[in-house]
Amino acid sequence: MSNLYSPPAERPSIDGNDQGLLEAVARGEARLTADQALQLFQSAPLAKLGRYADARCRSIHGDTIRTYVIDRNINYTNICNAKCTFCAFRRDGHEADAYTLEHGALLDKIAALSEIGGTQILMQGGMNPALSIDWYLELLSTIKERFPHVHIHGFSPPEFIEFVHFFNPPGSNLEEKIRWVMTRLRDAGLDSVPGGGGEIFSTPVRRKIGLGKCDAESWLTVMYVAHSLGMFTSATMMFGHIEGHADRVHHMMLVREWQDRALRDFGQSPWQPGADDPVFADAPHLGSRYPGAWLHRGSPRAQRATGGHYKAFISWPFQRENTPLGRVRDWGADAQELVREFPGDVVARAFDWGKNNEVDYKSIAGAEEFGRRVRMSGSTDYLRTQALSRLFLDNIYSIGSSWVTMGPHIGQVGLAFGANDMGSVMMEENVVSSAGTTYCLDEALLCRLIRGAGFIPAQRDNVYDILRVHSGMDSPDLAVTDWSLHRARKMHQEAPREKRVALGVQVKARPVSTGTAR
Repeated sequence: MSNLYSPPAERPSIDGNDQGLLEAVARGEARLTADQALQLFQSAPLAKLGRYADARCRSIHGDTIRTYVIDRNINYTNICNAKCTFCAFRRDGHEADAYTLEHGALLDKIAALSEIGGTQILMQGGMNPALSIDWYLELLSTIKERFPHVHIHGFSPPEFIEFVHFFNPPGSNLEEKIRWVMTRLRDAGLDSVPGGGGEIFSTPVRRKIGLGKCDAESWLTVMYVAHSLGMFTSATMMFGHIEGHADRVHHMMLVREWQDRALRDFGQSPWQPGADDPVFADAPHLGSRYPGAWLHRGSPRAQRATGGHYKAFISWPFQRENTPLGRVRDWGADAQELVREFPGDVVARAFDWGKNNEVDYKSIAGAEEFGRRVRMSGSTDYLRTQALSRLFLDNIYSIGSSWVTMGPHIGQVGLAFGANDMGSVMMEENVVSSAGTTYCLDEALLCRLIRGAGFIPAQRDNVYDILRVHSGMDSPDLAVTDWSLHRARKMHQEAPREKRVALGVQVKARPVSTGTAR
């Protein structure tokens, strides 16, 4: 199969802030090096970063449409054998609020999604050793039987690594074992793999914050296997904690490198076809009116190529409430610290883009407080990071704006900083919201935010095919007569123990001994 994609050339001798370089990057004609990206992040004015990220976004997606999806984030269990310090969701299994959803309760959630026109579930959970592979196979096949129109975007790479440990599949190496598990889940109904658990790929950081969670190589291998099976996936990054700025760039660098590999090995292009592509044959007016939009018509990619790849990159800041990592002191709480370099930056420089993977940070001057100080991310830092991701990830189609963590209006501003997608009308989310994030918007509000940013809102599916364009007066936002009924509200979380028992959720019995739930 011919390779449809060739990466743009790097020009490492040019300054990262050079206008000509950035204009070429925005056109897709040049690729930033890691050093240039770090320089740009640390020194470019915010407006400059946004301007070039927006130009790059418009060169891919056009000037008219920005998208969203209607899905439901179902966290099927909070019992987990990992002990990530940034997580407020996990439970060991003995606590009063530990749970695993019964299949019936989970199906009820999907039925509610289907009733409002939802097209996808994002299904992730803790790494629960009590669940067998048959539990997952039966669940997937039942969902597909009851809801064949619902796309199952499920089970993040760390879950797959634990599936390998739990199920002991045949295979001579990790990739073969992952493939054995994933093939069976795919055949039962799994459509694609979400990018959860990416956090930060840097080895020193990951070892500090992700105890019991797979390393970067394993995470990326899971996604490579998914791509080899024709699945389209996403990649994520959680930043604004103990990492250095170079660690963020390194994380994006690995995503870009493995995307290049998938595109090379499986012969697929990361870009949607233009308006002259045959996929527009059923409605050519859509292509001419909305350049950059891909009209949904069945499964065109299934006919176009067999290989998968990353479709989207979404990044968000660490949410500290109720987490062990959140109790770590802020960098700069002691003003005298600010005359020194942040410990994460010291360690990131020694890590040297992954060339020094086993760096002994304990012996490095200035790194004594590494892991003991957090540098939280605010709105400006978030927008800088998102804009950089659009410029650096030249082979990723979509950049998502993280309004769930940053709030609706910063999410809206994100559409001017390289994002083309506002993510999900989220009926439910339990992991991030356990750490204090509670933003939740309905479809009308999400459309209003997109329109207010100067674009026409459009509902998409998992592979970014356009399902409907909201340009008429019957659009969800334009049809609203009383906005007081459409305010941002609290995110749904699992009900207290007594209510969940009534709903058919498996809940561990409360232990006899008393103690603080973890």
